[in-house]
Amino acid sequence: MNVYFLGGGNMATAIVAGMTQQGGYEIEVIDRNQNKRQYLSERYQVRTSTKLTELAATDILVLAVKPQDMQQATTGIRLNGALVLSIAAGLTISTLSQFLGNHQRIIRIMPNTPCQIGQGISGMYAPAGISKADKTIAENIMRTTGEVVWLEEESGINRIAGISGSGPAYVFYFLNALQQAAIQQGFSPEEAHRLTLDTFKGAVNLAEQSGTEFAQLQKNVTSKGGTTFAATSVFDRHQLTQVVIDGVAASVARAEEMQQQLAPF
Repeated sequence: MNVYFLGGGNMATAIVAGMTQQGGYEIEVIDRNQNKRQYLSERYQVRTSTKLTELAATDILVLAVKPQDMQQATTGIRLNGALVLSIAAGLTISTLSQFLGNHQRIIRIMPNTPCQIGQGISGMYAPAGISKADKTIAENIMRTTGEVVWLEEESGINRIAGISGSGPAYVFYFLNALQQAAIQQGFSPEEAHRLTLDTFKGAVNLAEQSGTEFAQLQKNVTSKGGTTFAATSVFDRHQLTQVVIDGVAASVARAEEMQQQLAPF
């Protein structure tokens, strides 16, 4: 199966890594940056070039360039009915279709950075006209990088961008905050890093293996009047939960704003 990547950035590289590890794909990455091409060629033994060849209906094209560069990057592409997968934020299927000469065989995907280690989760949306076979092809590709969830509405791409797309940054934000707190309590930066990382990994693994609701797991650690209670009381006083909810809402709103800005008309 021939899969072409238009763009060789971090997310494209993550998907290429998963696909090559699984095997079964003939991959070519099109990118203007020589260093990226050399890295991808040497690291993953995939073909690279600076120009996309004419495609066939049995081929797959992954659009992985920056959203603001998409219209120029797709000018003159000859798809001949190929399946198109877009991982570009803010570009609707309608907009992409206009860029691609009214091409309709398009699936949108919102991956996240843990795809780089095979532990990502990708939101996927296919319009009604997309066949089950095409959905299976797209899902199989993204499952090489982690889990997938299909969305019933295209607007779900913006919402999932605010949760799992941007979500790793929220986790890193909290990790950094906890690490800084540990340093302020007298631990060395190295000790603070290890304490923070192992605490987080252990908590996530416990949550996954136990199947218990997050709120209940929190209660299990929190004795009224105890040390954990003292900390979570401060979080509650500052309405940390609402701050997170508001932050996600801002992320989704920005995705919707970008969608409007990137629309050609």
